[in-house]
Amino acid sequence: MSSSKAEEALSYEQARDELIETVRRLEAGGTSLEESLALWERGEELAKVCRRWLEGARARLDAALAEEEEGGEEED
Repeated sequence: MSSSKAEEALSYEQARDELIETVRRLEAGGTSLEESLALWERGEELAKVCRRWLEGARARLDAALAEEEEGGEEED
């Protein structure tokens, strides 16, 4: 489970950059099946990290917009 803790510590930008590099390595080919599978699995993990960051950002944005709307209604 240490890998999931390490993944949680990754910033969005770190996870995105590593994901881009992982995809490049997969597209370039020249790796064994085992290496390709390991890269694919790592890519899936990194994509999940990015998705969690984006979902968190969306939730914060939605909360801020809802708060702004509630504040605007009180002024009327």
